Amino acid sequence: MTFCLGIKTEQGLVGIADTRITTGTERLTARKVSIHEYGEHPMFVMTSGLRSVRDKALTYFDEVIDEAEHFDKLYKAVNALAKQIGRVAKEDEKALKKSGLRFNLHALVGGQLENDDEHRLYMLYPQGNWVEVSQASPYYIIGESGYGKSLLDRVLRYDTPLEMALKAGYLAFDATRNSTIDVAFPLDVVLHRRDTQKMVERRFEEEEMQELSSWWQQSITEQLAKAPTAWMNEIYSELGEQSTIFERAQSH
Repeated sequence: MTFCLGIKTEQGLVGIADTRITTGTERLTARKVSIHEYGEHPMFVMTSGLRSVRDKALTYFDEVIDEAEHFDKLYKAVNALAKQIGRVAKEDEKALKKSGLRFNLHALVGGQLENDDEHRLYMLYPQGNWVEVSQASPYYIIGESGYGKSLLDRVLRYDTPLEMALKAGYLAFDATRNSTIDVAFPLDVVLHRRDTQKMVERRFEEEEMQELSSWWQQSITEQLAKAPTAWMNEIYSELGEQSTIFERAQSH
């Protein structure tokens, strides 16, 4: 399984991807995000799905970029990637079926090319169709999406500062890795500030993030203990307790 998260805020883009690859009984570390340079305008691609399909499609995509096909807007690059994914699907369909595998490759593509009026983020499906991540729903997760979604829905908005979006994205990853063995460190992060030609990438190891993970765990526990309890008193009193939950909470 995979955890790849793309966030679009007013200030820019955040990409977060885990690096665990599960093959049978083996667990490997491999990059799931790549930065592709088109002239002076970089774009990132994050993928979830079969590794062999991913590598082949991105190799073909790099060839298209090298051939100087004109991508003045990001959606044109997304269409070119979709075309290469379709090409791989046709080439490998029989072999995959013979091996009992299903063609499955999702991608998140983010950046701002020459004639884009703003930074953009697209979610690309295996069938080649895509949707653009919007202000109303400023993020998309491919892979294991269930565990971190609640946190992002609560705190993430289009006007969220880029730094806060990165923190929220990491905590969504942290929730996911705590709940499934198929998502793990190291963690790759990509940042792009809007209206610039710079995109930075950084890999984080588990020990580098331990302070934030421990702080978050402690904060959740402390705030849960302080949560309102009056609503529980009636049902709890039916157990025959001599004091209410609220009274005990006040005494601590």
